[in-house]
Amino acid sequence: MKRRAILIILDGVGIGAAPDAALYGDEGSNSLVNTAAVLNGLALPNMASLGLGHLARIPGVSAQPAPIGAYGFMEPLSKGKDSTTGHWEIMGVVLSQPFPTYGKGFPEEIIKSFEEQTGRKSLGNVVASGTEIIERLGDQHIKTGCPIVYTSADSVFQIAAHEDVIPVEELYAMCKTARELLQGEHAVGRVIARPFIGQPGSLQRTSNRHDYSLVPPRNILDFIEEAGGRVVGIGKIKDLFGGRGVSDSRPTTCNEDGIELLKSALGEADSSLIFANLLDFDQVYGHRNNVSGYAQALTLFDEALAEIMQLMHREDLLIITADHGNDPTTPSTDHSREYVPLLVYGPAFPGGVELGRRRGFSDVGQTIAEHLEIPVQGLAGRSFYKELKGLS
Repeated sequence: MKRRAILIILDGVGIGAAPDAALYGDEGSNSLVNTAAVLNGLALPNMASLGLGHLARIPGVSAQPAPIGAYGFMEPLSKGKDSTTGHWEIMGVVLSQPFPTYGKGFPEEIIKSFEEQTGRKSLGNVVASGTEIIERLGDQHIKTGCPIVYTSADSVFQIAAHEDVIPVEELYAMCKTARELLQGEHAVGRVIARPFIGQPGSLQRTSNRHDYSLVPPRNILDFIEEAGGRVVGIGKIKDLFGGRGVSDSRPTTCNEDGIELLKSALGEADSSLIFANLLDFDQVYGHRNNVSGYAQALTLFDEALAEIMQLMHREDLLIITADHGNDPTTPSTDHSREYVPLLVYGPAFPGGVELGRRRGFSDVGQTIAEHLEIPVQGLAGRSFYKELKGLS
């Protein structure tokens, strides 16, 4: 049976403030532990069986004496705390400079060029919550046809538009225009289409979001494809890598959708890497400080994990981790600079392996490459494959 790796990113699920969290204003952040504490415990028995309870004192999650998985946690090394940065680091690319952010909106020359090239004036150009700004400017947008441009604490250029005012395909074209403009010193991590529907007072975003990331440098996904492997990207993986290194992209609308697509992909024998991002922890709950929703999403994933593990082939390797934190219990609605959990399972691997604290996320990508028997050179990270096998 051909070897496969399954990599699941729980987007925004951190497990404690990183050593440099103070530089980001994130002291005290701990997405998992704080959520569990507020709700007097989380029931996550399947992740606990892999060793989650050994990583921290998480109310409701026991440190099982004989976990069937390997467990550890990883410290971010790249500058920045956004999804693009986290995913790139997982695949061996560590950024020495963060993507640019715009706390006072984008420079006038950027907005002017954007308006000239799209043929539409714009509204906003402020730092704002996506749900708040469409309520504030939605009526004006509908009346004028001007797209709403906004950003956040992350390196993003977001364009919101009502689907009946600016059709989705036109919105996507505007995002491509913005992506071409935002290069060099203004090379934001992502340009994001944020379509919405409804009437003023009851506007809501749709599932037609689309991200336009920078194209990363050569990374482990390239090595997999060049070796003849097939990478299936579930969720926003293709977007985060600018299409690079993803053989088959399967977009999702929510975690449930992503889980179903993941289970379907596990029934296919021709994949080398099934790479899934589950975004609801971050997009739907973390950014809105919805603690109960965040916890429910964790419970939903944990329930699905049992079936995911049952669908695995004997030679498969499953890795569950995250790209950054997004603690829903803190006043901030932004990402949080955190360690991320690392849970690993394979039917052919011994359990109970403590992986400790890993310096950087890239150890994951290097381990996947070694499992797939693909040599990788010139990228960050140190494989823990021998440790998984009990050989180190």
